[in-house]
Amino acid sequence: MRFHCSLSDSDSSQDAVEEAIEDAVRAMEGKIDAVFAFFTAHHRENAEDILERLWLELDPQTLIGCSAEGVIGREREIERQPGIAILAAELPDVRLHPFHVAGRSEWRQVLNDQDELKDRLGLGPQTRAVIAFGDPFTTPIDQLLAAIDLGAAGVPVVGGMASSANQPGQNALFRNDQTFSEGVVGISLGGPVRVETIVSQGCRPIGRPLIITRSHENVIEQLGGKPAMAALQEAIESLSSEERELLENGLLIGRAITEYRERFGRGDFLIRNLLAADQQSGSLALADYVKTGQTVQFHVRDAETAGEDLTLMLERQNVDEPPAAGGLLFSCNGRGTHLFAEPCHDIRAVKRVFPSTPIAGFFAAGELGPVGGKNFIHGHTASLALFRSTQ
Repeated sequence: MRFHCSLSDSDSSQDAVEEAIEDAVRAMEGKIDAVFAFFTAHHRENAEDILERLWLELDPQTLIGCSAEGVIGREREIERQPGIAILAAELPDVRLHPFHVAGRSEWRQVLNDQDELKDRLGLGPQTRAVIAFGDPFTTPIDQLLAAIDLGAAGVPVVGGMASSANQPGQNALFRNDQTFSEGVVGISLGGPVRVETIVSQGCRPIGRPLIITRSHENVIEQLGGKPAMAALQEAIESLSSEERELLENGLLIGRAITEYRERFGRGDFLIRNLLAADQQSGSLALADYVKTGQTVQFHVRDAETAGEDLTLMLERQNVDEPPAAGGLLFSCNGRGTHLFAEPCHDIRAVKRVFPSTPIAGFFAAGELGPVGGKNFIHGHTASLALFRSTQ
């Protein structure tokens, strides 16, 4: 199993794709089974030409990709300027099933019929992972992830939402030799491959875990028998003056993925934004559905915390085995230099732990990755897939 990342920052689409192709062909010696391709909005008008050249000249079994606000490759993150990044892979004996789902009728079939879902996405007993890229305007991603969790429990879905457009119809998605402007594209992988996932939500908890004692839909009315806002005020009062300064970046709430723990730490919570506070009732509304009896904890996020969280999550994977053959990194388009003082933060953090692993990816408008064995879409997150052979 071999991977190679090619990257170009040429502002000419023709020159950029030619540079990437020549580099990949030279490194892979023509033995390419899969290609993951990402390009910035600067190249959107030439998407069809880019795809045609990648498909014909690299000659892979399958290819998927999308347009993005920025691309990632090698040790660089290209933001707000032209960029093309590709990850070419030789995957001996790995089963690759490319897919594309779009349109109301197709979504109705896939989301409501498990047999149709498994057939379209190529899900089965040997499926090891799904890599997916979606158009955020036309993809019911929450429903899709829930359907995959139901039909293929334990199979991780890693990827991101295309981010080169601010309105429908302007993102580009690739599947093999076809270009689309809506829906989701992806590949399911089966056979002798292991896909490890790292999802860094970039937060740290404040206060202590609390039990929801009254709620409805996405509203928490009581925490630990107290009005939710009163519990929040207690958590804030327990902070140091330095920690309180972090609240200027916003307050988040984490919902425990499983209740069956004596202690909760990083990685145990699904982080969601707080949307509103009702002074009269003392309730809090968040961007997720909640249930009475669930455990939650307030969280904060800043650049230092986000960097620290990613480093800790990466170091957990640095075990005594050969380095991963390749990787895909999907960082929120609110990270990069929007969050960190230095450019190329996330890819450099990953490469410090996996220096010899070829990695490519893009800045996403929502990152896909599992937390606690279930798949979710995240925000302000770095999601990483690492490929290892099991042969």
